[in-house]
Amino acid sequence: MKKFAALAIAAILGASLCVPTFAEEAKDFTVVVNLKTLSSEYWQTVKSGIDEAAEELGMSIDVQGPAAETEIQEQVQQLETMLAANPDAIIIAPLDGDAVIGAIENAGYEGTVVFCDTDCAYENKVSFVGTSNEDAAYNGGKYGVEINGEDTKALIIYGQEGDNTSNLRKSGYEKALTEAGLEPVAEMSGNNTTDGATKVMEDMLNAYPDGINLVLCHNDDTALGALNAIEAAGAEGISIIGFDGNQSAIESIKAEGIAATIAQQPKLMGYLSVMTAVDALQGKEVEPNVSVDTVIIDGANCDEYLAG
Repeated sequence: MKKFAALAIAAILGASLCVPTFAEEAKDFTVVVNLKTLSSEYWQTVKSGIDEAAEELGMSIDVQGPAAETEIQEQVQQLETMLAANPDAIIIAPLDGDAVIGAIENAGYEGTVVFCDTDCAYENKVSFVGTSNEDAAYNGGKYGVEINGEDTKALIIYGQEGDNTSNLRKSGYEKALTEAGLEPVAEMSGNNTTDGATKVMEDMLNAYPDGINLVLCHNDDTALGALNAIEAAGAEGISIIGFDGNQSAIESIKAEGIAATIAQQPKLMGYLSVMTAVDALQGKEVEPNVSVDTVIIDGANCDEYLAG
């Protein structure tokens, strides 16, 4: 409990340090944002942090995103349109790193680029603001192994094929299992969606009727999809670990559905992305990596998390 409170306080202090000294100048900059989608609870929470920063700085920020996290080409098209207006800064949560780099380079864009939530190997980026996905998933994987010990039989449901965030989270889960002398029963893509994860879980329950007792998930939508399939099958003794700390996941934990979620701070992430971009535009030195902490939420601290 105390650790969680300390992390929250540290995050708030970190955010306050990033507020530009001459905030009134921020309104003169054009900052635009393209997220992975706006059709999920997580990304709406990221947007709420962006909106809060914009209001604080007296700015108007255009926030867009494709219809789903599978729509890579739609994101590229949106970026092409946004970059054509030559904004002072653009904040991007890339679905596909190569596709996003191609869009930036094809536009000949030379402004400030900040990546949010998911990093990208663009050599001229100013900063990445987000979670250390691999470390966070590693901690979540360790927590999952503690539930079942040496008898752990884990399924990993990762995200979109080729997505950097998905790769890092999968790697973190694998690291935790390997450290415990274990291998996953299977690793399958749920395409970042509830429906995708439900289908994967249905298939895996049929393939391994008595061989899974832990499901390590890419995000909370995936975790809830896995839970849907488990409940429909009447299966028992399977612990599910989500990732993001969404309200829906916390409610599921309280109802003894999923076991835990690796809680990010998406609102803070959105807020700091804007503040970092504006700091850079004002000529201030910014960190190349702005890390946003995570914490594991389970039945023991979910009420505190909701209250905090």
